[in-house]
Amino acid sequence: MSTSPATPSLLRVFGAPLRYLQGPGALDQLGAQVALLAPSAVLIADRFVHDLVGARVAASCQASGVALSTGEFSGDITPAEVQRLTEQLAAAKPGVVIAAGGGKGIDVGKAVARALGAQVVTVPTVASNDAPTSKIFVLYDEHHRLLSVEHLAHNPAAVVVDTALIAAAPVKLLLAGIGDALSKKFEVERCAAAGGLNIYGGLGTQAALVLADLSYRSVREHAEPAIEAVRRATTDAHLESLVEATVLLSGLCFENGGLSVSHAMTRGLSAIAGTASSLHGLQVAYGLLVQLTLEERDAAFMAELRGFYGRIGLPQDLNELGLGRAASEDEIETIARQTMTAPHVRNFPTTLSAERIAGAIRQVEAARLG
Repeated sequence: MSTSPATPSLLRVFGAPLRYLQGPGALDQLGAQVALLAPSAVLIADRFVHDLVGARVAASCQASGVALSTGEFSGDITPAEVQRLTEQLAAAKPGVVIAAGGGKGIDVGKAVARALGAQVVTVPTVASNDAPTSKIFVLYDEHHRLLSVEHLAHNPAAVVVDTALIAAAPVKLLLAGIGDALSKKFEVERCAAAGGLNIYGGLGTQAALVLADLSYRSVREHAEPAIEAVRRATTDAHLESLVEATVLLSGLCFENGGLSVSHAMTRGLSAIAGTASSLHGLQVAYGLLVQLTLEERDAAFMAELRGFYGRIGLPQDLNELGLGRAASEDEIETIARQTMTAPHVRNFPTTLSAERIAGAIRQVEAARLG
């Protein structure tokens, strides 16, 4: 697994994108942002995203004097796909890679940018995760199994979020973004309490804790009306605030504050059929219920949070996450064992074990049945 350069562990470290733009029509400002970085760029996206934004990206770049080439992503972010795109685009020598789409589309753009020595500008077309702000990307093998978590030298130079595109995307993708962002307050707090390190290899800052709290409060305040806005395919102040929480704040939180059990659970949930194919953010939302159970949160707190889950459609048990039935003991134990292989599981104030995690999963499942 690739890691960040070693940082003395007593240093507090904070990192972020150089610039963040968000709002309806933000995509039309892309060319001007790229022109600040280099005179040439390549747009990397899958065919659907090329059809969705390609003409506007080309027009914006042309208006700003940026020479644009394109590369089409196959949909699978494997070392072979990264090599194919790198070889295809090397002759153009782009100064900037415009990575557009969802999480995988943005990650493959980051991977190619690192190979080409180019800067990165991300253009999320959905708000399902916080990959657009992050310096990390994930590679998989041909069987969709996690190979490694890799790092850019620094965060993207710019993040351009056109919320008119987000409003037109399916609600389920926004739900995944909500689930991913919802956990950050609790993960950052647990990581800080355990003295864990952040993605830069340093200690978290006070800013990370404050941003994590803001992210949670923003999600809770704006999620329900923002979902209604997406159902109407319109933008409003609620959606703008929610997207800022799910893309910008959530990304700043996890990289600067660190992760804990909620994200470690994705390693376990990806190990069994049914839940393995669920969106990352929905897995994290379930993982948060397990983490909070391990924290021994009181019944009233858990009931209130479950009420929020139920109102917006986040999964409250493995059945709803995609298993389609009650989990077997073997499945629960497999999830727990695989969760213990994730590095984030160490960012917890008490020592965890597969047995403790399995017990918390059983409590989450029983609470839903109750």
